[in-house]
Amino acid sequence: MHGLINRAIQSFIIDTYGASRWDGIAHRAGLEMAGFEAMLSYDPALAPRILSAAEDVLDKPREALLEDLGTYLVSHRNTEALRRLMRFGGDSFLDFLHSLDDLPERARLAVADLDLPELELAERGSGRFRLSCRGGPAGVGHVFVGLLRAMADDYGALAYLELALASDEEDIIDITLYESSFAEGRRFDLGAQAL
Repeated sequence: MHGLINRAIQSFIIDTYGASRWDGIAHRAGLEMAGFEAMLSYDPALAPRILSAAEDVLDKPREALLEDLGTYLVSHRNTEALRRLMRFGGDSFLDFLHSLDDLPERARLAVADLDLPELELAERGSGRFRLSCRGGPAGVGHVFVGLLRAMADDYGALAYLELALASDEEDIIDITLYESSFAEGRRFDLGAQAL
């Protein structure tokens, strides 16, 4: 598994729950290293072990942890680069939804060997959509629910999202977009801001 995924889980836990909680989770998962290098590959069994340990240490269901991870990936100040990549999907949440089919290719422009699940958006009429996620690791649908909720907020859209199906082959997310301009979205500039 790509190190970016394990590193994202580690950063999420440290930024959300603290370094001491990460140390407890790493110990419980039997990790022999202090952390993950983003550009290395790791045994695919590590991420599920870390998530199981996090469930125990944090006393939180895996589904909730994964949704929180998805939200973290595009809303935390330490993950601004990923938010920027996502915002290149369009000027509105609706544009962003329609760009999801191209997200794996956009991600590979940034990280050539990163394999994201295949995404396919289907319109169902009256602001309703269905997003299919195929070929990802177990739980990827929960991550995308959290990510999409955060992106709806980022754009100022009012949307309802629900994981309709979670299986080994495919996760399906039902999306209802009630209002594209419900609230003022977060500021986004094409150029990166100097710190």
